Amino acid sequence: MPDSTPPTPDVSTPPAPVTQARNPLHGLTLEAIVTALAAHYGWESLGERIPVRCFTHDPSVASSLKFLRKTPWAREKVEGLYLFMLREIRREGAGQ
Repeated sequence: MPDSTPPTPDVSTPPAPVTQARNPLHGLTLEAIVTALAAHYGWESLGERIPVRCFTHDPSVASSLKFLRKTPWAREKVEGLYLFMLREIRREGAGQ
């Protein structure tokens, strides 16, 4: 009589890592993104571009991180602005 139990999957080999070579956000922390935006635009300009309280009233990286981790729509705006900033920097570098 043949054995009807299904074969046991091989769990000793981890799956191959998914590479995200074309994703400029891959490997960046939210802290690095906020820090780069604040350094590039300044808090005042950042608050004008994304009008959220953590950027407009007594801004800091810590308060921004706390808010952005809880608020997906705001985090998406920050990530979008970061990508825009990278394109802007590339364009300025190419024009020289």
